[in-house]
Amino acid sequence: MPNFKSRLLNRLPAWSWLSQYNPVKLKSDVLAALIVVAMLVPQGMAYAMLAGLPPIMGLYASILPMIIYALLGGSTTLSIGPVAIISMMTFATLNPLFEVGSPVYIEAATLLALMVGIISLLLGVFRFGFLIQLISHPVIQSFIIASALLIAFGQFKFLVDLPLKANNIPELVKSLVEYLPLLHLPSLIFGLLSIGLLVYLPKLLKSQTIQSRIGSTDFLVRAVPLILVFLGIAAVLFLDLKVQGIKTVGEIPSGFPPLSFPHWNWELVITLLPGASMIAMISFVESLSIAQATALQQRSNLNSNQELIALGVANISAGISSAFPVTGSLSRTVVNADAGAKTPLAGVLSSLLIVVVSLFFTSFFEDLPLTILAATIIVSIWKLVDFQPFVDAWRYSKADGIAMWITFFGVVLLDITTGLIVGIISTFILMLWRISRPHIAVVGLVEGTQHFRNIQRHQVMTSDRVLSLRIDENLSFLNAHSLKGYLINQLSLNDKLEHVILNCSSISAIDLSALETLEELNAELSKLDIRLHFAEVKGPVFDRLQASKLMTHLSGRIYLTHFQAIQDLAPEIFEKPQHYMI
Repeated sequence: MPNFKSRLLNRLPAWSWLSQYNPVKLKSDVLAALIVVAMLVPQGMAYAMLAGLPPIMGLYASILPMIIYALLGGSTTLSIGPVAIISMMTFATLNPLFEVGSPVYIEAATLLALMVGIISLLLGVFRFGFLIQLISHPVIQSFIIASALLIAFGQFKFLVDLPLKANNIPELVKSLVEYLPLLHLPSLIFGLLSIGLLVYLPKLLKSQTIQSRIGSTDFLVRAVPLILVFLGIAAVLFLDLKVQGIKTVGEIPSGFPPLSFPHWNWELVITLLPGASMIAMISFVESLSIAQATALQQRSNLNSNQELIALGVANISAGISSAFPVTGSLSRTVVNADAGAKTPLAGVLSSLLIVVVSLFFTSFFEDLPLTILAATIIVSIWKLVDFQPFVDAWRYSKADGIAMWITFFGVVLLDITTGLIVGIISTFILMLWRISRPHIAVVGLVEGTQHFRNIQRHQVMTSDRVLSLRIDENLSFLNAHSLKGYLINQLSLNDKLEHVILNCSSISAIDLSALETLEELNAELSKLDIRLHFAEVKGPVFDRLQASKLMTHLSGRIYLTHFQAIQDLAPEIFEKPQHYMI
C-alpha cells in the first residue's frame, strides 16, 4: 500500500492537496483566482493577438491547460496559459508558412500546440528531461531579453496602425521607413496614453496618500490592465473613437472552446517539427524555472520529468480545445502566490471564471481597442529587457558573455527560432573550445602541509628532478594533444628531469584517444630516461586504466596521494636548504 500511494503521488500530485483541502484554503484560492483573472483576460487576448490569432483563443488557452496542470503538475502556484515569448515563437513559426489569421494559420497553431504537448509528454515519460537542461542559463537569459525587446518593438505596429513586419529589427526598421507617411496619429496618441496609465497608475495607487484614504490597493494595482480595458471600451463607445480610425478587436465568438483534433498531414508535421521542438524546449525551461523558484520558497518537492508530463498534457489539451502553445507565466504565478493561493485549485477556479467570460461576456470586449492590448504587452514584457546580465556575464566569463551576445544578435537580427539555435550551437562550440584548452598547472608542496598548489600562485617547494602537473579537466580526444604539447614545453625548460607526476585529482574520465596519448607519452619519456607516474587517481578512472596496456608498460608507479609520490621520488625537498618557487 505505501508503494501504491507513493506511485499515485508521483503520477497524480493533485491527490496530495485534494486529500487535505479545507474551507480556509478555498477562501484563499478564490481570492487568488479573482486577482489572476483580472490579469489573465486582457493578457490572454493580447498574447493571442501577438501570436497572430483571434483574441478569443487567448481565453481558450487559459481554460483546459490550467485544469490539466492542476491535476498533474507539482507546483501549487504555477499559472499555466499563454505567455509573450511562446506567443511570439508561435508567430515566428507560422508566419512564414501561412497568411496570419487565416483558417489554415489557426488550424496550424492548434496542431503546433498538440505537437509541443506530445514532444513534452514523450520526454517526460522516457525521462529525457535532462536533455532540455543542457541549454546554458546565459543563453536562455539572453534569448528571453532579446525576445522581449523584439516583442515590444513588434507591438509598435498596433500603436501606429501600420502593417509593419517584425520578425527581426532590420525588417521592422525597413518596413517602418516604408510606411511611415501612413502613420495613424490618433492610434499613436491613444496607445501612448495607455502605456502611461499602465506605468504610472500602479505607482499612484501604491502611494501613501492613496493607501491612507482607501486602505490596501494591492488588488487595484494588479487589476490595472483590466481597468484600462474598461476605460478603453468606454472611450470607444462614448467618444466614438471608431470614427477617428481607432481599430478594435471586433466580433468575438462566444461559447465553450470547440473540442476537436486539428487537421494534419505528415508534410505539415515535418514542417512544424523544428518550431515545435524549440517551443517545447523554451516552454519547459521557463515553466520549470518558475516552478522551482516557488517550490524553493515553499520547501516543496518538484519532479522535473513529472513537470514535463504535466506541461505536455496541458499543451495537448490546448491543441484539442482550439488554443495555441502554453507554458508557465512568471507574472501571473507571482501574482497568484502573492494573492495567497494555497493549492492548484486557484488555477482551476481561474479557468472556470474564464469559461464564464467566454460564454457570456465576449461581446463586451468587441469594442476593445487593439492599441490597449499592444500597450499591455509592451509594458508587461519591457520589464524583462535588462542588459546588466550581459555585463555581469562578460565580467565573470568571456565565453558566456560571447554566447549571450551571439544569441541576442541572432534573435534581433535574424528571428527568434534561428537566434536560439545559433545561441545553443555557439555555447557548445565555446564549451568544446574550453575543453580543448584545459587548465594545466605545475604544482609544488606548500611547506608544513601535504597540499600542492600552483607554483605561479603560491610559495611552494619543488625539485629540479620532479615535474608535478595537475590537469583540471577530464582527458579526451579534444585536449590530449594540449597536455602533450604542454609537457614537451616543460621538458625543454629542464634538462635535469627524472620523473613526471600527473596529478589526476580533477580527472573523472579518460577516453580512448587520451589513453593512447598517455601511452605514447610513457614510451617517449622512457626513451629519455624519464619515468611517468600518476597520483590521486579516482576509482572509476583507475578501473579503466587497469584494463589497458598502459598499466603493463608504465615506467613509473601509481600513488594514492601526491604527497606520497614526492616523499618517494624527491625526499631532498624535505631537507635544508629547501627549494622555493613563488
